[in-house]
This record gives sequence, structure tokens and C-alpha cells, in this order.
Amino acid sequence: MALSSGLFPWFTAIFALLLFVKFLFKSKNGSSKRLPPGPPGWPVIGNMLDLGEVPHQALNSLQAKYGPVVWLRLGAINTMVVQTAEAATELFKKCDLPFADRKVPDSLTALDYYQGSVAIGTYGDYWRKLRRICTTEFLVHKRITASVSLRQKCIDNLVEWIKADVEKSRKSGGTGEIRLDSYLFVTAFNAIGNIMLSKDVMDSRLEKASDFFETFLVFMEWVGKPNLADFVPVLKWFDPQGIRRNSKKYLERLMDIAAGIVKERIKEKQSRVVKQTHDFLDALLDDEGDDLAKGPDRLTEKNITIVLLEMFFGGTETTSSTIEWGMSELLRNPDVLKKLQDEVDGVVGRDRTVKESDLNSLPYLQATVKEILRLHPVFPMLLPRNSMQETEFMGYDIPKDTQIFVNTWAIHRDPASWSDPLSFKPERFLESDIDFRGQNFELLPFGSGRRTCIGLALGHRMVSLSLANLVHSFDWKVGVGLNAETLDMGEKVGLTMRKLVPLKAIPSPRI
Repeated sequence: MALSSGLFPWFTAIFALLLFVKFLFKSKNGSSKRLPPGPPGWPVIGNMLDLGEVPHQALNSLQAKYGPVVWLRLGAINTMVVQTAEAATELFKKCDLPFADRKVPDSLTALDYYQGSVAIGTYGDYWRKLRRICTTEFLVHKRITASVSLRQKCIDNLVEWIKADVEKSRKSGGTGEIRLDSYLFVTAFNAIGNIMLSKDVMDSRLEKASDFFETFLVFMEWVGKPNLADFVPVLKWFDPQGIRRNSKKYLERLMDIAAGIVKERIKEKQSRVVKQTHDFLDALLDDEGDDLAKGPDRLTEKNITIVLLEMFFGGTETTSSTIEWGMSELLRNPDVLKKLQDEVDGVVGRDRTVKESDLNSLPYLQATVKEILRLHPVFPMLLPRNSMQETEFMGYDIPKDTQIFVNTWAIHRDPASWSDPLSFKPERFLESDIDFRGQNFELLPFGSGRRTCIGLALGHRMVSLSLANLVHSFDWKVGVGLNAETLDMGEKVGLTMRKLVPLKAIPSPRI
């Protein structure tokens, strides 16, 4: 998480307090422990300044001096950073269980959100049961396949929305330029809504933004802010930046809206209203009366509400950001865009849109998606893990409660694993068996092991289908005043890795 320059004034204000509690920051593990190498830290704040504005890039630069595993002290938090495929292999194959817990950001302790979460929940019986429900009811191949028509509807709406706005712009004398991120975000938001709730959650053309959508955006902004309290636990009581307070305020609104949806569905089930579809919320409510309803690990109505929200959190910005990065790379590499369009034309023709059933016949598309995930992993350091016990790792003694980052951004650009790693070359995957599902440790956009992203299959389908339809339905040019060489590819790190400058482009309908 970036430590922006706007946080530096806080150091002056709290420095005396930090000195007073400095004894809290000293290692409790003794000098006999063999820790990984790392840069020397400052008093009290440790290596916080070493994170820079873009942490995954700053940490990658330490690899040449300190090797594949780097040790940091971020305020009071012991932190280990894994930065090569070899080290990642050791972690996920040998230490997946002792490192299966999560470090929970202070912002998501509001309303005890983390206790009902799949992504950041504490590893234990409840978490395992909850993940089982999500993987067997929501994200198994059968259910994903059954929701094909819902995704297709959202993609068709996206194409028609862009067409209508471009035509409207040109009729009024404009260039037809659009800012793509808002289109993609709303599409991903509604795709999740359809799978979860069997309906659009908001107007597909943003003519009427729902309270849920607007609150969701503000909440995501607050949760994505760098928070000193995550590094210096004594500050959690003060919440000096107001991040937890504001996160709680907007989370309460989201919880109220989602709880209303859950209660309405419960009433429908009690009145035996016949539904044509059985969506994910129905599956959660079915399990509420199952074994989870018994004992301390029961799936409560509140936790169902949290899971409902989490699917929106996990599936919206990740999907839309990946597609935006992909379209940016295609505009910077017109030869790749042309090859992709030719492939889709050859399989689909020009008289219909791309369907999900076409995807397996588009190998260059699949290679392109893999290359996007390689260069632009939406979680460049995954979600931080936490060691549940002292563990030996690659000859080092890793203390209990150590925060663990897996720097996938560095792994994906490591010349030891990839030829010409900084170039966008989908061809590298055409004759390769390397996949992104967590078994090839040089490519880990969704993580691996017990904490693999549960939305992997669904996210991949959404990205592939969206990209295929965008390049098939339109010819694309970069925005006004730009060219392929000057397109900004800077990174902005918050909750996910987004483009620093949103993509502006000019589409022209082609089918």
C-alpha cells in the first residue's frame, strides 16, 4: 500500500507518541533467529519510507541487493516479501497452511466486516465452511456455465451503450471520445448483480446512479487509502486519518441496503414465491439452515449480507481494471489488436457479437488475456497473508504474526522466468502450458493455495468475453492529442492497481 506524501505531516504530529511506545516495536523473537535480509530501517517507522509511492515497484528494486526474499519492519509490523517464482513455489507448496491467515486492514474491522469475509477472514472452521459454500454454490463450473446468458446481456448492454454515446457525441460535433473505465465498472457491477441477485443493480447507462453504486464507490476510495494505523497498531485507537470512521460510515449504508435485499428474499422464500432462477443469494439462504446454522460457526443473516457485498467488492474493480489495462495495451500495440480482430472475425464473422461459447476457439485471445494478467496483476502483491506460527522458510526463521507479501508484479517481470519480460507479447503463451490457476508459480495473478481467489474462473470469463466484444464491435484509436507512444501507463495503487490516468479512446462501430 502506497505511503503518499500527504501522510508525511502525520509523522511530525505523532512522533513523540511513537517514541513513547517504541518498546512495542522491538522484536520479540531474539537475536538468535535467522531472518531474511533487508534494508536497515529508521527508528520507530522502520522501512515505511522504503515503500515509496508505488510499493511493488519499490520493493522489486530491492531484489538485486537482498535476493528473492526481503525482510522489512513497517512500523511495528514484521513483513516478509516474496519476489521470485522459486520463493513463491516454496511458500505455496511447503508453507501454505502456516501462512494461511490474513492481515486485516484496520478499515475493514469496522462493523466486524472481516469476521464474515472470505477474502480477509481469519483462517479457521468458519472460514473453511464459508469458502466451501462460495466455491460449490457460486463459482463451480456448472453454476458459472448456467449464468452465461446473464453475462452476455451485460456485455451486449456495454456495446450498445458505447455505440449510443459515440453516435450522440458525433451528432453534436464531438470526436466520439469516451473514458472507458466508467463503462467497464458499471458493466462488471451489473454482471455481479445478475449472478448474485438475478437482476441489474443499477441503470446500465448511468442515467440514474443507484445509492448502492455511489456509496460503493466512496467506500472503495476510503478502504484503498494508505493507513498509518495498519503499520502502528497503537494508532488504531486514535484513527488519526479518520479512515476507519469513514469506512464504517459508508459500510453501514451498504450493509443496510444489502440487508434489505436479504430480508426481502427471505420473505419471498417464506411466502413460497416461485422463482425462475436460483441465484447465489438463494444458495446462501439455503445453507443458512444447514450445518452452518448450528454452533458458533453458523452462517448468520449478517454474514450473508457481508458475503453479498464482498462479491461486489471482489468482482467489480478487479474485472474492470484488468479490461482497461488490456485495452490500453492493445492501443499501444496495434499489431496485436489487428491479430486479435482477425482471429475473432475468422471465428465469429461480422454479423453477430461474440458469445461465450466462442472463447475456446480463440487461442490468441486467451494468450492476450494471460499477457494482460502477467503485466498488470490487479493485486500486485496479492492480499497480505499472516503467519499463524513460527515457520522455517527457505532456511529463515519467520516469526509468528509476520505479514507476508507475494510481489506478483515482480515475479511476472522477472527475467529469470520470462524472456523480454517488459514487452507485451501474447505470442509467448501460444506454445506454452503456463496457466494462471495457481500451479505455475511464475504466473500468479489470482494467487495460489488455500487463499486462491475464488472468483478466478468467473473473472477470467468476464475479461475474455468483454475484450473479445470490444475489439470485435469497434475499431479503436487513442484519445484526442495522444498516440500509442504517449499513452500514459502509470500505476495508481489503492485497493487494487489501477491506471493512474484513465484510458480515453475513440471507438468506431465495425459490425
